[in-house]
Amino acid sequence: MGMGVDPEKLSETELIEELESLHRTRHDTLLHGSSDALAAHTRRTAELEGEYLRRHPDRAVSAGRTREGARARTE
Repeated sequence: MGMGVDPEKLSETELIEELESLHRTRHDTLLHGSSDALAAHTRRTAELEGEYLRRHPDRAVSAGRTREGARARTE
């Protein structure tokens, strides 16, 4: 069972706002939320991130955020 509005029905602005809110609250939920709260947070994050990726399959990827880029930083 999903929580909140179906991600496909969110406008682009709403989707980004929802993702920003979830990302801001993740650490606190991990540290202090109940098991149910953490599970719900994880499910909703996956739903919204999945929708973002569906809408933006060719999004710009920073070279530093790839495996090869991470290796280059440690050399």
